[in-house]
Amino acid sequence: MILNNALYKHHGYLKGIFLALKVTIMTMFYNLFKIKKRMTLNYPEETYQYSGRMKGLHVLTLKDDGSLRCTSCMLCATNCPADCIHIVAAEDKDPHVEKAPVSFEIELLRCVFCGFCEEACPVDAIRLTNQYEMSGYAESEWLVDEKFLSKRPSLNSGTGILSLVNDSNRFKLPANMDFHETLMVKPK
Repeated sequence: MILNNALYKHHGYLKGIFLALKVTIMTMFYNLFKIKKRMTLNYPEETYQYSGRMKGLHVLTLKDDGSLRCTSCMLCATNCPADCIHIVAAEDKDPHVEKAPVSFEIELLRCVFCGFCEEACPVDAIRLTNQYEMSGYAESEWLVDEKFLSKRPSLNSGTGILSLVNDSNRFKLPANMDFHETLMVKPK
């Protein structure tokens, strides 16, 4: 029962308070004597199963050679509504790769876990996992770097997650498609 202004106008102020107390006391007795079954979990032993679409802690994917997939294009940082992704880029040692991140940090206290960074990434470098159990005492524990994001112990025993995008066929077009066709927007 939700109390609103119309209830006070109709029943008066004191009667509204007594109605609110009645709801509170009834709920207390329902819970105390288990008249209505409430869903409870014994947390450490039982965990709630969220849907597969749930967005949790970030992960940076790796190439086959173990280096970061990120090309420092800054699309994830640009697309982030919370402005919590900070990337410092530099030239890569590999001549086939233009840039690589020197520093990749995410402020988890500012992050809203919306998934825009995951959608913006053209090379499948950042993903959001279903890991939702996070805790920490100091604010500095919530600033995570590329080492934590790519090779934390919960990711394949510290080896990280390989990207689905392969460098050899990343820039190849299907045989029946021209480069200019890929840039054209087709009307619906």
